[in-house]
Amino acid sequence: MSFAYEIRPEQVQDHPAVRRVHALAFGDPERVPALVDALRAAPASIEPISLVAVATRQDRQDQVVGHVMLSACRLDAQIRLVDVVSLSPLGVHPDHQRHGVGTRLIEAALKAADDRGVPLVFLEGSPTYYGKRGFQRADRCGFRSPSLRIPDPAFQVVKLASYQPWMTGTFVYAEAFWANDCVGLRDPERFARIAALG
Repeated sequence: MSFAYEIRPEQVQDHPAVRRVHALAFGDPERVPALVDALRAAPASIEPISLVAVATRQDRQDQVVGHVMLSACRLDAQIRLVDVVSLSPLGVHPDHQRHGVGTRLIEAALKAADDRGVPLVFLEGSPTYYGKRGFQRADRCGFRSPSLRIPDPAFQVVKLASYQPWMTGTFVYAEAFWANDCVGLRDPERFARIAALG
């Protein structure tokens, strides 16, 4: 079965499909979809960047099979607060994983952030996966994690064109991440496995 994939900005009519994608990708029908809803609605210094991957086939209507969101967070730097973004969540429908959809969503999201003059993009995730897509360990670049429940190798960053060397400090998630318990790992075994990758 061969699909073509298009990356485009999310539209209001995509919201139900985006909820389904994240529910399936994360195996949780509520937590991550609720985070996306909260990030869309929250007042923010940087408007969210929300992109979808659409799969097309000649005999089938277009369908949303992936989604990525960049949302406003802060870096508590010595000189002043810096508006930055978090890349979270990134989800791809299980039937369309391992076809480069996630990579294309990340590339498009980073370009959109760079085009807006955002200096830094943070995330927490697999260092193996994201390390191949331009991210590096944030603690080794002068950044402090917002939570002790994030293994050091999982706390990652990309520096974009408007980054300046004085921009170091503590990364601070927006309230929606805390309210939806989407920061760090609650599972000690998974924490230990990821920490061992460092």
